Amino acid sequence: MDTCKTGKIKHHTIANLSGCSEAERNAKKLAFKHKDQLANLIYISEDMAVKQGKSVGAVWTIFTLAKRLGIVDALGATQQAKLALWQIIARVIDQGSRLSAVRLAGTHAACDIINLEGFNEEKLYKNLDWLADNQAGIEDRLFLKAESRREGFVSV
Repeated sequence: MDTCKTGKIKHHTIANLSGCSEAERNAKKLAFKHKDQLANLIYISEDMAVKQGKSVGAVWTIFTLAKRLGIVDALGATQQAKLALWQIIARVIDQGSRLSAVRLAGTHAACDIINLEGFNEEKLYKNLDWLADNQAGIEDRLFLKAESRREGFVSV
């Protein structure tokens, strides 16, 4: 309410809340109640929990680089190939053991980005056998990819 110069009280409508839902009205009441502390509203609600989601940036960046370099194509699309790719990405992110690579996948969005099924360190150790058995073919595909890129450039 405002008092004009004549001393009469005037009403001024700021907003009409009749079209709002109950939740919207409650949110506005809460905001008005704490108008001097709006930045702290997140800590007022007992129903709200804040938690850290899985990290995406490092895995996405290295995965994109691996695709550009031809590593993803050279490995293939099988689950074993995806496990091998995760071992590469995990090694770039953190120089750790197979167990640390499993733990790293728990904090990074590895399975979502690579489209990988769940795994443990035993599967990663078995994957090393798969890599050894397929090493020559993977290296040949990487070499052919590198040669095709090189042919696209003209030497001066």
